[in-house]
Amino acid sequence: MPIVNRIADFHEEITEWRRDLHEHPELLYDLPRTSKTVADRLKTLGVDEVVTGLGQTGVVAVIKGNKGKSSKVIGLRADMDALPIEEATGKEYASKTSGKMHACGHDGHTAMLLGAAKYLAETRNFAGTVVLIFQPAEEGGAGAQAMIDDGLLERFGIQEVYGMHNYPGIPVGEFAIRSGALMAAADKVEISIEGYGSHAARPNASIDPVVIGAAIIQNLQTIASRNVDPLESVVVSITAFHAGEAFNVIPQTAELWGTCRSLSPDVRDLAEERIRMIVENTAAAFGGKATLKYGRDYPVTVNNEEKAAFAAKIAGQIVGDSKVDTNVAPVMGGEDFSFMLEQRPGAFIFVGNGDTAGLHHPEYDFNDEIIPIGVSYWAKLVETAMSA
Repeated sequence: MPIVNRIADFHEEITEWRRDLHEHPELLYDLPRTSKTVADRLKTLGVDEVVTGLGQTGVVAVIKGNKGKSSKVIGLRADMDALPIEEATGKEYASKTSGKMHACGHDGHTAMLLGAAKYLAETRNFAGTVVLIFQPAEEGGAGAQAMIDDGLLERFGIQEVYGMHNYPGIPVGEFAIRSGALMAAADKVEISIEGYGSHAARPNASIDPVVIGAAIIQNLQTIASRNVDPLESVVVSITAFHAGEAFNVIPQTAELWGTCRSLSPDVRDLAEERIRMIVENTAAAFGGKATLKYGRDYPVTVNNEEKAAFAAKIAGQIVGDSKVDTNVAPVMGGEDFSFMLEQRPGAFIFVGNGDTAGLHHPEYDFNDEIIPIGVSYWAKLVETAMSA
């Protein structure tokens, strides 16, 4: 089954919605315009119910099918927030807000789910109920968990959940998915180092936190090379090093920030344990002290085996089975849709964005060519999962 003709008919309209969202990016939970735009659009599309304010600024729409009675309820999720990045695309619809841009394609995800709402509310060629979830704060704010905490899954009786994300580098007209761990747990690492400051010409009088920090960074790399099974995956990246204010002063303190990524609970536990030991003992070896604040943020995004196979089948109906990679390599990026998949069976799928700049890059832009592909996927998923 190719792209749905009716959906192709309003490709241009959805593109306009997407570009309007792109021009007005908002961050995390602070989405007054975005949430209102989504809610207002849903009301004009004739959905059965629109609920706002879940997870602070999340929006939920309910559409009931007319193809017989069924108690089945499926949730489809899109994220709405942008990133604190200065846009460099030069597009006519580029961000109008300095320092903010849709650099991850959430504008496209939202527009595609609105497109699905338009089609499904118009046709209602399914039995059961579809719940459309427009989520805030995916970019580090755990908006999915906030919506769950506000009763999203129970209030609407959601039994299965599905998500979709564009993927630069995968050709337009292709999908990628895998059963099991698809995306990594994403944890925050904050290290505070206490040394003893001195004149830079008298390093012997100091306990140098810069040297301690450098040693910690080096030693942390042994977690992947010497502690974790080579057939498993882990990433420990220190991304910020703050120390000192003058060229001739050895500072008293230093701070390191970073992230740890893993694909299994056991590796996650091991990595946290080893990071703590390395941080504390490396500092002690130099006569200093270091403390670790380890924050477990997003868990591993784990696709249910049955639902992943079903999602791949639907994708194949849209673009052809040969265009669906059902064993894509796991990605070490994190995704807070993982919180929903911990609560309900479902699947997260990648849709090709083509040869574009990468996610979180100032020259990235969502590829509007994929809109009818993504909307058709949502529509056919609902119609097939709740066919009778």
